Amino acid sequence: MDQKKEKQKGNYFSQTFGPGLITGASDDDPSGIGTYSSAGAKFGFALLWMVAWLLPMMMAVQEACARIGIVTNKGLAGVLLKHYKKKIVLAAVMLLVVANVINIGADLGAMAVSLRMLLGGNFYVLAIGFAIFTVLSEIFIGYHNYVKILKWLTLSVFAYVIAGIIIHPDWLLIWNNAFIPSINFNKEYVFAIIAVFGTTISPYLFFWQASEEVEENKMNGIDCKNKKSVQKRVFNMRLDVSIGMILSNMVAFFIILTTAQVLFQNGITNIESAEQAALALRPLAGDWAYLLFAIGIIGTGLLAIPILAGSGAYALSEIFKWKEGLEIKFSKAKGFYSIITLSVFFGLLLNFFHVNPIRALYWAAFINGIISLPLLVIIMVVGNDKKIMGKETHPLWVKIFGWLAVVFMAAAIIAAIFLYLF
Repeated sequence: MDQKKEKQKGNYFSQTFGPGLITGASDDDPSGIGTYSSAGAKFGFALLWMVAWLLPMMMAVQEACARIGIVTNKGLAGVLLKHYKKKIVLAAVMLLVVANVINIGADLGAMAVSLRMLLGGNFYVLAIGFAIFTVLSEIFIGYHNYVKILKWLTLSVFAYVIAGIIIHPDWLLIWNNAFIPSINFNKEYVFAIIAVFGTTISPYLFFWQASEEVEENKMNGIDCKNKKSVQKRVFNMRLDVSIGMILSNMVAFFIILTTAQVLFQNGITNIESAEQAALALRPLAGDWAYLLFAIGIIGTGLLAIPILAGSGAYALSEIFKWKEGLEIKFSKAKGFYSIITLSVFFGLLLNFFHVNPIRALYWAAFINGIISLPLLVIIMVVGNDKKIMGKETHPLWVKIFGWLAVVFMAAAIIAAIFLYLF
């Protein structure tokens, strides 16, 4: 009887927590860690308020994407193709793939540097090793097993929570900056806001979330025409997405907190990467903070790179009507797995051509900003269309915070353009 109860608990966990938890944790990839570290070092606690403000927006957007995937049993690209011309959808997805490749390159480089800091070794050999491991894992491990590995990798993000606690931060000062916006109308501050927004609410998360909900439907034998099955999936998805997004923003909060407390307050304001943040922390916060930051970079990279590569592969496969899915064997989905392989390969190449990683990430953030605004509008419109979603249209709170995300991002971009021109 006890074994039966344990099995039921295990099944509940596996059926409830999946795409949302994994997506949320993957949002804190090495390049994201670099962005948050840079914001904390440069502006101290002045951007901490964004974490609290972006959380309900992020939850609303990812729930909208997940709901679309569950109800339609199609990825986001597949849904878009029914309402927009193929050329428009392809152009948006190609921009997504370019931004993802840049992020993959930055993540592979950060992981290689972090492992070299901890154990030594040749940077290029380590980067190649991580790239090969990622590709082979996605190709040869079926989704039902691969998703378990990704779930365990989500634990790596807690390294940043622990690092933030062991430095004994000034909690009163943090509390005073955690919710009330501290706005500075200068170019660097506004660009930092856009960078944090683009890192937190990123297009690749939209595509991955919807596609993985489809994978979950297939794995659990969900009939999308069965209203009760769909309602149960949506109920479980809401908890999954909520936990995932809370985890993502909690980690972002502690990264900004740690770098603001240790680096900004000691006059170190120019941090350009996650590994540089780890090195800067060592003499000021001790070996444990340094070690946790470095280990976190490797763990989050192993989690995020497959998702970055996979999100583009799902989207392109739907556009070209290729078979897609991590549960399908390579021989039956060559196009899908080829996109994953090429995305990782070209990302790896960026490290050999000595492309400035920060400049590359700025371009990636810029591209993500271009894509995210129209995509957010489309997601909000499609997800509220009764012809597509039936009774599972956006609940009121998703409508409010989803459209608020659109307004926030549009205002930030307009402000950035104005400050750049004038």
